Amino acid sequence: MINTLIQDGAELLNEEEPVEKTLSIIELISSGGVAGQIIIGILFILLVVASYIYFERLFAIKAASKIDANFMNQIKDHVSNGKIDSAQMLCAQVNTPVSRLINKGITRIGKPLEDINTAIENAGRLEVYGLEKNVSVLATISGAAPMIGFLGTVIGMILSIFEIANSGGQIDIKLLADGLYTAMTTTVAGLIVGIVGYIAYNHLVVKTDKVVYQMEANSLEFLDHLNEPI
Repeated sequence: MINTLIQDGAELLNEEEPVEKTLSIIELISSGGVAGQIIIGILFILLVVASYIYFERLFAIKAASKIDANFMNQIKDHVSNGKIDSAQMLCAQVNTPVSRLINKGITRIGKPLEDINTAIENAGRLEVYGLEKNVSVLATISGAAPMIGFLGTVIGMILSIFEIANSGGQIDIKLLADGLYTAMTTTVAGLIVGIVGYIAYNHLVVKTDKVVYQMEANSLEFLDHLNEPI
């Protein structure tokens, strides 16, 4: 009799034990309805675009920043010895923003120093523009993605309110599920894409500023060498 009661009690406890339910990312997205899936799809495309721009620019900027520490010394030696062709050939071999600026200055040797400086500055603007190519798109994505996510939030809330209005006074949480999933998933996705875009943009800006500083420092060194008395 006692054993029977114990077994019955154990069975009741097993029946009352809650079953843990897990929800995968795919299930979470699919639960948001068509509107949520469309917005998530747009945000995913923006994430892919942001990732491509970031890595493409990162590798380009790293390649632009590589320069031999002895490059300027060789340029000075060639210019001092009147070997202009050798200096230009060295710049062509290195082929970095710094070497292209120096090459622009070398082609102006013999003209007033102010003209050489102006030519280098104009070439520098073009180089900076090339380094910053498409980086502004990252800034746009970092600002637009959260707004798109919040748009999904508004759509989700509208769907939930619509279900409440048409429930006939009997509110069922299942009727609100699609709208709530749309609101939450799109908000999270928008914030994630926005954060990724913001971090990527600022990292590239810092990397670009270092290359710009390198260009300015080497250009000034070249101009100072031309201005030295013979």
